[in-house]
Amino acid sequence: MIDMTPQNSTTHSDTSDEARTRDYPQIRVDSVSKTYESESGPVEALTGVDFDVGHGEFVSIVGPSGSGKSTVFRIIAGLEASTDGAVLVDGSPVTEPGPDRGMIFQDDALFPWRTVAGNVSYGLEEVGPPEGFTTEERIDYCLELVGLTDKADAYPKELSGGQRQRVGIARALAVDPPILLMDEPFGSVDARTKTSLHRELLDIWAETEKTICFVTHDIEEAVYLSDRIVVFSTAPGTVLDIISVDLPRPRDRTGDAFTKIKADVLSYFEDEEN
Repeated sequence: MIDMTPQNSTTHSDTSDEARTRDYPQIRVDSVSKTYESESGPVEALTGVDFDVGHGEFVSIVGPSGSGKSTVFRIIAGLEASTDGAVLVDGSPVTEPGPDRGMIFQDDALFPWRTVAGNVSYGLEEVGPPEGFTTEERIDYCLELVGLTDKADAYPKELSGGQRQRVGIARALAVDPPILLMDEPFGSVDARTKTSLHRELLDIWAETEKTICFVTHDIEEAVYLSDRIVVFSTAPGTVLDIISVDLPRPRDRTGDAFTKIKADVLSYFEDEEN
């Protein structure tokens, strides 16, 4: 990994003050509803979902299975349209995917016939490298950022699950999008690897100052990573609460304040079951 001292919340906020004072959020989900047609009739997945993500902010979406978390992710990404409402990115309506939003999924979806460097270069082949970089320099930078410089010539089948997800992160970062959209990216790795990936993701976030919208069913993961947590209801998904996580980083998962916030989020799921 690049040598980056872990950042606390105050330090990251200081580096993002200018972005956060803009008069609009980077992502605005405005009264979004989604209904699918099925053989048995319409199925309502989302209803009146409202939340935003500020410039440089890390916001997680949590909720029970089937709550529409991934559906709203896909609408923000431009992979599907809402039935009602709108998503705005930097004040403009989202109508399709774009290079301003890097996407990372639970299934890393790497190209098995490409090397690690070849996978990272995919987006660069479409839109070119960011200003100030050659394609090769950008690949090297992104692989260094995720700690995979020595795997540049390896193929996906030669990598562990954690390494494959790191390649996915590097590929999403390669074209330098201001926003990272992450849909349960660590859901398929073991607990030890997940803990390591959490630390590395926060280092990358501090280094790059990206805006991150992160979907997860893991409440502890959300509390560890996020500035704020958007809590979804059971289907049809709507926003029950938005909880601020005002804890310094790195966070103590066993501390009283951490445990209290985790319990506050969990209480919404317990209430839904009653």
